Amino acid sequence: MSDGSVQRQRRDQPAVPVLQEQRVGEILAAVPARGQWRYRPRRVGLLWRNRTFRVVAVFTLLALCGVVILALVRDQTGTEGFLVGLGLAVLPVPVLMTAFRWLDRVEPTPWRNLLFAFAWGACAAALVAILANSFATRWIAGSDPGNADTLGATVIAPVVEESAKAAAVLLLLLFRRREFTGIVDGVVAAGFTATGFAFTENILYLGNAFGEDQQTDSGFAAVTVVTFLVRAVMTPFAHPLFTVLTGIGLGIAASTAPGRRTRRIAVPLLGLVLAMGMHALWNGSATFGRYGFYVVYGAFMVPVFGLVTWQVVRARRKELRSLAVELPAYAEAGWLTPDEPRALASMRARALARNAARRRYAVSASGPSYHPAHAKVRAKEAKERGRAAARAVAEYEAFATSLASLRRQAGRGRADPDFAARELELLHHLWQRRDIAGPALAYAARATHRRPPGYTAAWPPGRPYGSAPRPYAYGGPGPYSGHPNPYSSPPPYPAQPYGPQPRTAPPSTGGPPA
Repeated sequence: MSDGSVQRQRRDQPAVPVLQEQRVGEILAAVPARGQWRYRPRRVGLLWRNRTFRVVAVFTLLALCGVVILALVRDQTGTEGFLVGLGLAVLPVPVLMTAFRWLDRVEPTPWRNLLFAFAWGACAAALVAILANSFATRWIAGSDPGNADTLGATVIAPVVEESAKAAAVLLLLLFRRREFTGIVDGVVAAGFTATGFAFTENILYLGNAFGEDQQTDSGFAAVTVVTFLVRAVMTPFAHPLFTVLTGIGLGIAASTAPGRRTRRIAVPLLGLVLAMGMHALWNGSATFGRYGFYVVYGAFMVPVFGLVTWQVVRARRKELRSLAVELPAYAEAGWLTPDEPRALASMRARALARNAARRRYAVSASGPSYHPAHAKVRAKEAKERGRAAARAVAEYEAFATSLASLRRQAGRGRADPDFAARELELLHHLWQRRDIAGPALAYAARATHRRPPGYTAAWPPGRPYGSAPRPYAYGGPGPYSGHPNPYSSPPPYPAQPYGPQPRTAPPSTGGPPA
Protein backbone atom coordinates (compact mmCIF):
# COMPACT_ATOMS: atom_id res chain seq x y z
CA MET A 1 0.00 0.00 0.00
CA SER A 2 1.31 3.44 -0.80
CA ASP A 3 0.10 6.93 -1.43
CA GLY A 4 0.39 6.32 -5.14
CA SER A 5 -2.39 5.13 -7.35
CA VAL A 6 -2.95 3.24 -10.56
CA GLN A 7 -2.30 5.48 -13.50
CA ARG A 8 -5.32 4.59 -15.60
CA GLN A 9 -8.15 6.26 -13.69
CA ARG A 10 -11.41 7.62 -14.98
CA ARG A 11 -11.72 11.36 -14.89
CA ASP A 12 -13.06 12.80 -11.63
CA GLN A 13 -12.64 9.43 -9.91
CA PRO A 14 -10.70 9.09 -6.64
CA ALA A 15 -7.37 7.32 -6.80
CA VAL A 16 -7.19 3.65 -5.88
CA PRO A 17 -4.54 2.73 -3.29
CA VAL A 18 -1.93 0.38 -4.77
CA LEU A 19 -1.36 -2.85 -2.90
CA GLN A 20 2.15 -3.38 -1.51
CA GLU A 21 2.84 -6.39 0.66
CA GLN A 22 5.17 -4.58 3.04
CA ARG A 23 2.49 -2.33 4.52
CA VAL A 24 -0.65 -4.46 4.26
CA GLY A 25 -0.74 -5.32 7.96
CA GLU A 26 0.17 -1.79 8.99
CA ILE A 27 -2.61 -0.17 6.96
CA LEU A 28 -5.37 -2.72 7.41
CA ALA A 29 -4.75 -3.12 11.13
CA ALA A 30 -6.28 0.35 11.52
CA VAL A 31 -9.68 -0.90 10.36
CA PRO A 32 -12.26 -0.60 13.17
CA ALA A 33 -13.60 -3.57 15.12
CA ARG A 34 -16.66 -5.45 13.91
CA GLY A 35 -19.01 -3.58 16.24
CA GLN A 36 -18.10 -0.36 14.42
CA TRP A 37 -18.88 -1.52 10.87
CA ARG A 38 -21.25 1.37 10.28
CA TYR A 39 -19.61 3.07 7.30
CA ARG A 40 -20.25 6.42 8.95
CA PRO A 41 -18.77 8.46 11.79
CA ARG A 42 -20.40 8.38 15.19
CA ARG A 43 -22.53 11.39 15.97
CA VAL A 44 -23.10 12.62 19.50
CA GLY A 45 -24.98 15.54 20.90
CA LEU A 46 -28.71 15.87 20.47
CA LEU A 47 -30.89 13.06 21.78
CA TRP A 48 -32.36 12.37 18.34
CA ARG A 49 -28.87 11.70 17.02
CA ASN A 50 -28.59 8.71 19.33
CA ARG A 51 -29.19 5.63 17.19
CA THR A 52 -30.79 3.57 19.96
CA PHE A 53 -33.20 6.37 20.80
CA ARG A 54 -34.21 6.75 17.15
CA VAL A 55 -34.83 3.02 16.71
CA VAL A 56 -36.89 2.76 19.90
CA ALA A 57 -38.88 5.90 19.08
CA VAL A 58 -39.69 4.85 15.51
CA PHE A 59 -40.76 1.34 16.36
CA THR A 60 -42.75 2.53 19.39
CA LEU A 61 -44.61 4.90 17.08
CA LEU A 62 -45.25 2.13 14.57
CA ALA A 63 -46.43 -0.23 17.32
CA LEU A 64 -48.89 2.37 18.61
CA CYS A 65 -50.17 2.96 15.07
CA GLY A 66 -50.54 -0.80 14.65
CA VAL A 67 -52.62 -1.11 17.83
CA VAL A 68 -54.89 1.76 16.77
CA ILE A 69 -55.35 0.50 13.21
CA LEU A 70 -56.06 -2.98 14.53
CA ALA A 71 -58.82 -1.61 16.76
CA LEU A 72 -60.34 0.47 13.95
CA VAL A 73 -60.37 -2.37 11.43
CA ARG A 74 -61.79 -4.82 13.96
CA ASP A 75 -64.49 -2.28 14.89
CA GLN A 76 -65.56 -2.00 11.23
CA THR A 77 -65.38 -5.68 10.31
CA GLY A 78 -66.16 -7.50 13.56
CA THR A 79 -64.00 -10.21 15.07
CA GLU A 80 -64.93 -12.95 12.56
CA GLY A 81 -64.60 -10.61 9.60
CA PHE A 82 -61.23 -9.41 10.86
CA LEU A 83 -59.87 -12.94 11.19
CA VAL A 84 -61.15 -13.97 7.74
CA GLY A 85 -59.77 -10.79 6.19
CA LEU A 86 -56.42 -11.28 7.92
CA GLY A 87 -56.11 -14.87 6.71
CA LEU A 88 -56.89 -13.95 3.10
CA ALA A 89 -54.96 -10.65 2.99
CA VAL A 90 -51.71 -12.28 4.04
CA LEU A 91 -51.63 -14.63 1.01
CA PRO A 92 -50.24 -12.20 -1.63
CA VAL A 93 -47.73 -10.63 0.78
CA PRO A 94 -44.95 -13.28 0.45
CA VAL A 95 -45.31 -13.23 -3.35
CA LEU A 96 -44.86 -9.46 -3.55
CA MET A 97 -42.01 -9.45 -1.04
CA THR A 98 -40.21 -12.18 -2.97
CA ALA A 99 -40.61 -10.27 -6.25
CA PHE A 100 -39.14 -7.06 -4.82
CA ARG A 101 -36.38 -8.95 -3.04
CA TRP A 102 -35.47 -10.59 -6.36
CA LEU A 103 -35.05 -7.16 -7.92
CA ASP A 104 -32.73 -6.24 -5.05
CA ARG A 105 -30.29 -9.14 -5.45
CA VAL A 106 -27.35 -7.09 -6.78
CA GLU A 107 -26.86 -4.99 -3.64
CA PRO A 108 -29.52 -6.17 -1.16
CA THR A 109 -31.15 -3.61 1.08
CA PRO A 110 -30.80 -4.50 4.80
CA TRP A 111 -33.85 -6.28 6.13
CA ARG A 112 -34.26 -3.71 8.89
CA ASN A 113 -34.99 -1.06 6.25
CA LEU A 114 -37.46 -3.30 4.43
CA LEU A 115 -39.26 -4.27 7.61
CA PHE A 116 -39.50 -0.60 8.57
CA ALA A 117 -41.01 0.19 5.16
CA PHE A 118 -43.53 -2.64 5.44
CA ALA A 119 -44.48 -1.68 9.00
CA TRP A 120 -44.86 1.97 8.02
CA GLY A 121 -47.21 1.06 5.18
CA ALA A 122 -49.24 -1.42 7.23
CA CYS A 123 -49.51 0.73 10.37
CA ALA A 124 -48.66 4.43 10.02
CA ALA A 125 -49.71 5.05 6.41
CA ALA A 126 -52.88 2.97 6.77
CA LEU A 127 -53.86 4.81 9.95
CA VAL A 128 -53.31 8.22 8.35
CA ALA A 129 -55.33 7.14 5.31
CA ILE A 130 -58.31 5.83 7.30
CA LEU A 131 -58.52 8.89 9.53
CA ALA A 132 -57.92 11.48 6.80
CA ASN A 133 -60.20 9.82 4.24
CA SER A 134 -63.04 9.48 6.76
CA PHE A 135 -62.71 13.09 7.87
CA ALA A 136 -62.53 14.44 4.31
CA THR A 137 -65.49 12.37 3.12
CA ARG A 138 -67.67 13.58 6.00
CA TRP A 139 -66.60 17.16 5.34
CA ILE A 140 -67.51 16.89 1.64
CA ALA A 141 -70.80 15.21 2.49
CA GLY A 142 -71.83 18.30 4.39
CA SER A 143 -71.90 20.36 1.20
CA ASP A 144 -72.31 17.75 -1.58
CA PRO A 145 -73.74 14.50 -0.20
CA GLY A 146 -74.31 12.93 -3.62
CA ASN A 147 -70.67 13.12 -4.73
CA ALA A 148 -68.94 12.68 -1.38
CA ASP A 149 -67.95 9.04 -1.93
CA THR A 150 -66.80 9.63 -5.51
CA LEU A 151 -64.70 12.68 -4.64
CA GLY A 152 -63.30 10.91 -1.61
CA ALA A 153 -62.16 7.92 -3.70
CA THR A 154 -60.83 9.80 -6.74
CA VAL A 155 -59.42 12.99 -5.19
CA ILE A 156 -58.85 12.68 -1.44
CA ALA A 157 -57.73 9.05 -1.16
CA PRO A 158 -54.99 9.17 -3.86
CA VAL A 159 -53.44 12.33 -2.41
CA VAL A 160 -53.55 11.17 1.21
CA GLU A 161 -52.51 7.55 0.64
CA GLU A 162 -49.67 8.22 -1.79
CA SER A 163 -48.28 10.99 0.41
CA ALA A 164 -48.40 8.75 3.48
CA LYS A 165 -46.62 5.90 1.67
CA ALA A 166 -44.05 8.22 0.10
CA ALA A 167 -43.06 9.41 3.58
CA ALA A 168 -41.48 6.01 4.36
CA VAL A 169 -39.33 6.07 1.21
CA LEU A 170 -38.31 9.65 1.92
CA LEU A 171 -37.30 8.76 5.49
CA LEU A 172 -35.10 5.93 4.23
CA LEU A 173 -33.48 8.30 1.73
CA LEU A 174 -32.75 10.85 4.45
CA PHE A 175 -31.66 8.56 7.30
CA ARG A 176 -30.27 5.55 5.40
CA ARG A 177 -28.56 7.53 2.68
CA ARG A 178 -25.64 5.16 2.17
CA GLU A 179 -28.01 2.22 1.67
CA PHE A 180 -30.21 4.17 -0.76
CA THR A 181 -28.16 4.84 -3.88
CA GLY A 182 -30.38 4.52 -6.93
CA ILE A 183 -33.60 3.57 -8.68
CA VAL A 184 -33.62 -0.06 -7.56
CA ASP A 185 -33.35 0.94 -3.88
CA GLY A 186 -36.24 3.39 -4.30
CA VAL A 187 -38.41 0.82 -6.06
CA VAL A 188 -37.80 -1.87 -3.44
CA ALA A 189 -38.49 0.48 -0.52
CA ALA A 190 -41.64 1.76 -2.21
CA GLY A 191 -42.76 -1.77 -3.03
CA PHE A 192 -42.43 -2.98 0.56
CA THR A 193 -44.23 0.11 1.87
CA ALA A 194 -47.12 -0.34 -0.55
CA THR A 195 -47.29 -4.07 0.16
CA GLY A 196 -47.78 -3.31 3.85
CA PHE A 197 -50.44 -0.71 3.06
CA ALA A 198 -52.31 -3.06 0.72
CA PHE A 199 -52.16 -5.78 3.38
CA THR A 200 -54.02 -3.65 5.92
CA GLU A 201 -56.45 -2.32 3.33
CA ASN A 202 -57.24 -5.83 2.14
CA ILE A 203 -58.06 -6.91 5.70
CA LEU A 204 -60.62 -4.12 5.81
CA TYR A 205 -62.18 -4.82 2.40
CA LEU A 206 -62.24 -8.60 2.79
CA GLY A 207 -63.56 -8.37 6.34
CA ASN A 208 -66.41 -6.10 5.21
CA ALA A 209 -67.15 -8.44 2.29
CA PHE A 210 -67.39 -11.36 4.69
CA GLY A 211 -69.79 -9.32 6.85
CA GLU A 212 -72.02 -8.74 3.83
CA ASP A 213 -72.08 -12.45 3.09
CA GLN A 214 -72.99 -13.16 6.70
CA GLN A 215 -75.93 -10.77 6.48
CA THR A 216 -77.33 -12.36 3.29
CA ASP A 217 -76.99 -15.85 4.82
CA SER A 218 -76.85 -17.41 1.36
CA GLY A 219 -74.48 -20.17 2.36
CA PHE A 220 -71.90 -19.08 -0.24
CA ALA A 221 -69.40 -16.29 0.39
CA ALA A 222 -69.86 -14.75 -3.04
CA VAL A 223 -68.86 -11.20 -2.12
CA THR A 224 -65.80 -12.42 -0.25
CA VAL A 225 -64.66 -14.59 -3.17
CA VAL A 226 -65.13 -11.82 -5.72
CA THR A 227 -63.32 -9.28 -3.51
CA PHE A 228 -60.43 -11.69 -2.98
CA LEU A 229 -60.12 -12.43 -6.71
CA VAL A 230 -60.12 -8.75 -7.64
CA ARG A 231 -57.79 -7.46 -4.92
CA ALA A 232 -55.44 -10.40 -4.24
CA VAL A 233 -55.37 -12.28 -7.57
CA MET A 234 -56.01 -9.78 -10.37
CA THR A 235 -54.52 -6.61 -8.87
CA PRO A 236 -52.10 -7.41 -6.05
CA PHE A 237 -49.60 -5.09 -7.75
CA ALA A 238 -51.93 -2.04 -7.82
CA HIS A 239 -50.70 -0.21 -4.70
CA PRO A 240 -47.05 -1.21 -5.26
CA LEU A 241 -47.27 0.06 -8.84
CA PHE A 242 -48.52 3.47 -7.73
CA THR A 243 -45.91 3.94 -5.03
CA VAL A 244 -43.08 2.59 -7.20
CA LEU A 245 -43.45 5.72 -9.36
CA THR A 246 -42.57 7.78 -6.30
CA GLY A 247 -39.73 5.38 -5.50
CA ILE A 248 -38.28 5.81 -9.00
CA GLY A 249 -38.32 9.59 -8.56
CA LEU A 250 -36.56 9.41 -5.19
CA GLY A 251 -34.10 6.86 -6.58
CA ILE A 252 -33.17 9.22 -9.41
CA ALA A 253 -32.72 12.00 -6.87
CA ALA A 254 -30.44 9.76 -4.81
CA SER A 255 -28.15 9.15 -7.79
CA THR A 256 -28.10 12.79 -8.95
CA ALA A 257 -25.09 14.99 -8.25
CA PRO A 258 -25.58 17.45 -5.36
CA GLY A 259 -25.17 20.44 -7.67
CA ARG A 260 -28.31 19.60 -9.67
CA ARG A 261 -30.71 20.77 -7.01
CA THR A 262 -33.67 21.37 -9.34
CA ARG A 263 -33.55 17.83 -10.68
CA ARG A 264 -33.26 16.36 -7.18
CA ILE A 265 -36.46 18.14 -6.12
CA ALA A 266 -38.52 18.10 -9.32
CA VAL A 267 -38.16 14.42 -10.23
CA PRO A 268 -39.46 13.02 -6.90
CA LEU A 269 -42.37 15.47 -6.99
CA LEU A 270 -43.16 14.38 -10.54
CA GLY A 271 -43.10 10.74 -9.47
CA LEU A 272 -45.47 11.50 -6.58
CA VAL A 273 -47.89 13.38 -8.87
CA LEU A 274 -47.87 10.48 -11.35
CA ALA A 275 -48.55 8.04 -8.51
CA MET A 276 -51.51 10.15 -7.35
CA GLY A 277 -52.87 10.48 -10.89
CA MET A 278 -52.62 6.77 -11.59
CA HIS A 279 -54.23 5.97 -8.25
CA ALA A 280 -57.08 8.39 -9.00
CA LEU A 281 -57.66 6.82 -12.43
CA TRP A 282 -57.75 3.35 -10.88
CA ASN A 283 -60.20 4.36 -8.15
CA GLY A 284 -62.37 6.20 -10.64
CA SER A 285 -62.60 3.26 -13.05
CA ALA A 286 -65.74 2.09 -11.24
CA THR A 287 -67.51 5.29 -12.34
CA PHE A 288 -66.68 4.86 -16.03
CA GLY A 289 -69.57 2.53 -16.74
CA ARG A 290 -70.12 -1.19 -16.64
CA TYR A 291 -66.84 -2.08 -18.32
CA GLY A 292 -64.80 0.83 -17.04
CA PHE A 293 -62.83 -1.33 -14.62
CA TYR A 294 -61.84 -3.84 -17.31
CA VAL A 295 -60.89 -1.12 -19.79
CA VAL A 296 -58.63 0.66 -17.30
CA TYR A 297 -57.19 -2.64 -16.12
CA GLY A 298 -56.40 -4.03 -19.58
CA ALA A 299 -55.60 -0.88 -21.52
CA PHE A 300 -53.72 1.05 -18.85
CA MET A 301 -52.74 -0.83 -15.68
CA VAL A 302 -51.23 -3.91 -17.31
CA PRO A 303 -49.18 -1.98 -19.93
CA VAL A 304 -47.89 0.47 -17.31
CA PHE A 305 -47.02 -2.43 -15.03
CA GLY A 306 -45.03 -4.03 -17.87
CA LEU A 307 -43.29 -0.75 -18.71
CA VAL A 308 -42.30 -0.05 -15.10
CA THR A 309 -41.11 -3.63 -14.62
CA TRP A 310 -38.95 -3.38 -17.75
CA GLN A 311 -37.48 -0.08 -16.56
CA VAL A 312 -36.65 -1.45 -13.11
CA VAL A 313 -35.04 -4.62 -14.51
CA ARG A 314 -33.04 -2.41 -16.89
CA ALA A 315 -31.88 -0.27 -13.96
CA ARG A 316 -30.83 -3.41 -12.10
CA ARG A 317 -28.81 -4.63 -15.08
CA LYS A 318 -27.15 -1.24 -15.33
CA GLU A 319 -26.28 -1.43 -11.64
CA LEU A 320 -24.82 -4.89 -12.19
CA ARG A 321 -22.77 -3.79 -15.20
CA SER A 322 -21.30 -0.95 -13.17
CA LEU A 323 -19.23 -3.55 -11.30
CA ALA A 324 -17.39 -4.35 -14.51
CA VAL A 325 -16.70 -0.62 -14.91
CA GLU A 326 -15.66 0.35 -11.39
CA LEU A 327 -13.82 -2.72 -10.08
CA PRO A 328 -11.08 -3.10 -12.75
CA ALA A 329 -9.26 -0.19 -11.08
CA TYR A 330 -8.87 -2.37 -7.98
CA ALA A 331 -7.76 -5.30 -10.13
CA GLU A 332 -5.03 -3.12 -11.62
CA ALA A 333 -3.99 -2.12 -8.10
CA GLY A 334 -3.68 -5.76 -7.06
CA TRP A 335 -6.67 -6.05 -4.74
CA LEU A 336 -8.72 -8.18 -7.14
CA THR A 337 -7.84 -10.66 -9.83
CA PRO A 338 -8.56 -9.76 -13.46
CA ASP A 339 -11.32 -12.39 -13.52
CA GLU A 340 -13.33 -11.00 -10.66
CA PRO A 341 -14.90 -7.76 -12.01
CA ARG A 342 -16.54 -9.59 -14.92
CA ALA A 343 -17.64 -12.52 -12.78
CA LEU A 344 -19.10 -10.20 -10.14
CA ALA A 345 -21.07 -8.41 -12.88
CA SER A 346 -23.03 -11.60 -13.63
CA MET A 347 -25.67 -13.01 -11.28
CA ARG A 348 -25.18 -16.41 -12.91
CA ALA A 349 -21.44 -16.34 -12.27
CA ARG A 350 -22.01 -15.23 -8.67
CA ALA A 351 -24.37 -18.13 -7.97
CA LEU A 352 -21.99 -20.55 -9.70
CA ALA A 353 -19.09 -19.34 -7.53
CA ARG A 354 -21.07 -19.84 -4.32
CA ASN A 355 -22.21 -23.31 -5.33
CA ALA A 356 -18.71 -24.29 -6.47
CA ALA A 357 -17.19 -23.16 -3.17
CA ARG A 358 -19.83 -25.05 -1.22
CA ARG A 359 -19.20 -28.29 -3.15
CA ARG A 360 -15.42 -27.91 -3.12
CA TYR A 361 -15.03 -27.46 0.63
CA ALA A 362 -17.72 -29.97 1.48
CA VAL A 363 -15.91 -32.59 -0.59
CA SER A 364 -12.51 -31.69 0.86
CA ALA A 365 -13.90 -32.16 4.38
CA SER A 366 -15.39 -35.57 3.65
CA GLY A 367 -13.37 -38.75 3.58
CA PRO A 368 -13.51 -42.47 4.24
CA SER A 369 -14.91 -43.51 7.58
CA TYR A 370 -15.45 -47.04 8.80
CA HIS A 371 -17.75 -46.26 11.71
CA PRO A 372 -21.35 -45.04 11.24
CA ALA A 373 -21.06 -42.48 14.04
CA HIS A 374 -17.84 -41.07 12.60
CA ALA A 375 -19.35 -40.97 9.13
CA LYS A 376 -22.29 -38.96 10.44
CA VAL A 377 -20.01 -36.50 12.20
CA ARG A 378 -17.81 -36.09 9.12
CA ALA A 379 -20.86 -35.55 6.92
CA LYS A 380 -22.10 -32.83 9.26
CA GLU A 381 -18.66 -31.20 9.35
CA ALA A 382 -18.43 -31.33 5.58
CA LYS A 383 -21.84 -29.71 5.24
CA GLU A 384 -20.98 -26.93 7.67
CA ARG A 385 -17.65 -26.37 5.98
CA GLY A 386 -19.32 -26.07 2.60
CA ARG A 387 -21.84 -23.60 3.99
CA ALA A 388 -19.06 -21.52 5.54
CA ALA A 389 -17.21 -21.38 2.21
CA ALA A 390 -20.36 -20.40 0.31
CA ARG A 391 -21.10 -17.76 2.94
CA ALA A 392 -17.57 -16.36 2.59
CA VAL A 393 -18.04 -16.06 -1.18
CA ALA A 394 -21.44 -14.40 -0.70
CA GLU A 395 -19.92 -11.90 1.73
CA TYR A 396 -17.10 -11.24 -0.71
CA GLU A 397 -19.63 -10.53 -3.47
CA ALA A 398 -21.60 -8.20 -1.20
CA PHE A 399 -18.53 -6.25 -0.10
CA ALA A 400 -17.29 -5.98 -3.70
CA THR A 401 -20.69 -4.64 -4.77
CA SER A 402 -20.61 -2.08 -1.96
CA LEU A 403 -17.12 -1.05 -3.04
CA ALA A 404 -18.26 -0.52 -6.63
CA SER A 405 -21.27 1.46 -5.43
CA LEU A 406 -19.06 3.59 -3.20
CA ARG A 407 -16.76 4.38 -6.12
CA ARG A 408 -19.66 5.04 -8.48
CA GLN A 409 -21.12 7.54 -6.03
CA ALA A 410 -17.73 9.24 -5.77
CA GLY A 411 -17.56 9.49 -9.55
CA ARG A 412 -20.90 11.30 -9.50
CA GLY A 413 -19.58 13.86 -7.05
CA ARG A 414 -21.29 12.31 -4.01
CA ALA A 415 -18.19 11.13 -2.15
CA ASP A 416 -18.47 11.44 1.64
CA PRO A 417 -15.63 12.90 3.71
CA ASP A 418 -14.82 9.42 5.04
CA PHE A 419 -14.59 7.88 1.57
CA ALA A 420 -11.01 6.68 2.08
CA ALA A 421 -11.79 5.03 5.45
CA ARG A 422 -14.85 3.25 4.07
CA GLU A 423 -12.93 2.12 0.99
CA LEU A 424 -10.15 0.75 3.18
CA GLU A 425 -12.59 -1.13 5.38
CA LEU A 426 -14.25 -2.77 2.36
CA LEU A 427 -10.86 -3.70 0.91
CA HIS A 428 -9.98 -5.30 4.23
CA HIS A 429 -13.10 -7.47 4.11
CA LEU A 430 -12.28 -8.54 0.57
CA TRP A 431 -8.72 -9.39 1.53
CA GLN A 432 -9.89 -11.60 4.40
CA ARG A 433 -12.04 -13.73 2.08
CA ARG A 434 -10.00 -13.69 -1.12
CA ASP A 435 -8.40 -17.13 -0.75
CA ILE A 436 -11.84 -18.71 -0.79
CA ALA A 437 -13.70 -16.33 -3.11
CA GLY A 438 -10.91 -15.61 -5.60
CA PRO A 439 -10.53 -19.14 -7.00
CA ALA A 440 -14.31 -19.67 -6.93
CA LEU A 441 -14.94 -16.51 -8.95
CA ALA A 442 -12.11 -17.40 -11.34
CA TYR A 443 -13.75 -20.77 -11.90
CA ALA A 444 -17.14 -19.08 -12.45
CA ALA A 445 -15.59 -16.63 -14.91
CA ARG A 446 -14.14 -19.52 -16.93
CA ALA A 447 -17.39 -21.49 -16.80
CA THR A 448 -19.48 -18.53 -17.97
CA HIS A 449 -16.88 -17.29 -20.50
CA ARG A 450 -16.52 -13.94 -18.77
CA ARG A 451 -12.73 -13.77 -18.58
CA PRO A 452 -10.95 -10.62 -19.80
CA PRO A 453 -9.72 -10.79 -23.40
CA GLY A 454 -6.22 -12.22 -23.60
CA TYR A 455 -6.07 -13.15 -19.90
CA THR A 456 -4.65 -16.64 -19.36
CA ALA A 457 -2.84 -16.55 -16.01
CA ALA A 458 -4.49 -18.23 -13.06
CA TRP A 459 -4.50 -16.73 -9.58
CA PRO A 460 -3.13 -17.63 -7.17
CA PRO A 461 -0.18 -18.95 -9.22
CA GLY A 462 -0.11 -22.72 -9.29
CA ARG A 463 -3.31 -22.96 -7.28
CA PRO A 464 -6.22 -23.94 -9.52
CA TYR A 465 -9.67 -23.99 -8.03
CA GLY A 466 -9.70 -27.73 -7.77
CA SER A 467 -6.92 -27.51 -5.17
CA ALA A 468 -8.01 -24.34 -3.44
CA PRO A 469 -6.72 -23.65 0.05
CA ARG A 470 -8.86 -24.32 3.04
CA PRO A 471 -10.98 -21.50 4.45
CA TYR A 472 -9.40 -19.87 7.45
CA ALA A 473 -11.20 -19.41 10.73
CA TYR A 474 -11.95 -15.94 12.06
CA GLY A 475 -9.92 -15.02 15.08
CA GLY A 476 -6.87 -16.94 13.85
CA PRO A 477 -3.86 -15.64 11.97
CA GLY A 478 -4.93 -13.25 9.23
CA PRO A 479 -3.72 -12.86 5.67
CA TYR A 480 -0.99 -10.38 6.49
CA SER A 481 2.09 -12.58 6.50
CA GLY A 482 2.74 -12.43 10.22
CA HIS A 483 0.58 -9.47 11.15
CA PRO A 484 -2.23 -10.11 13.63
CA ASN A 485 -5.83 -10.17 12.54
CA PRO A 486 -7.17 -6.63 13.17
CA TYR A 487 -10.50 -8.03 14.36
CA SER A 488 -10.82 -8.94 17.99
CA SER A 489 -14.61 -9.33 18.07
CA PRO A 490 -16.44 -12.69 17.83
CA PRO A 491 -16.46 -14.30 14.38
CA PRO A 492 -19.50 -13.83 12.10
CA TYR A 493 -19.78 -17.61 11.83
CA PRO A 494 -18.33 -20.50 13.83
CA ALA A 495 -14.68 -21.40 13.35
CA GLN A 496 -14.21 -24.35 11.06
CA PRO A 497 -12.31 -27.54 11.97
CA TYR A 498 -9.29 -26.76 9.87
CA GLY A 499 -6.25 -24.67 10.46
CA PRO A 500 -5.12 -21.54 8.65
CA GLN A 501 -3.06 -22.09 5.53
CA PRO A 502 -0.26 -19.97 4.12
CA ARG A 503 -1.42 -17.27 1.76
CA THR A 504 0.01 -15.78 -1.37
CA ALA A 505 -0.38 -12.03 -1.82
CA PRO A 506 -0.93 -10.73 -5.35
CA PRO A 507 2.11 -9.39 -7.14
CA SER A 508 3.03 -5.75 -6.82
CA THR A 509 1.48 -3.53 -9.48
CA GLY A 510 4.48 -1.31 -9.81
CA GLY A 511 3.19 1.55 -7.71
CA PRO A 512 5.46 3.97 -5.94
CA PRO A 513 7.47 2.40 -3.13
CA ALA A 514 6.07 2.56 0.38
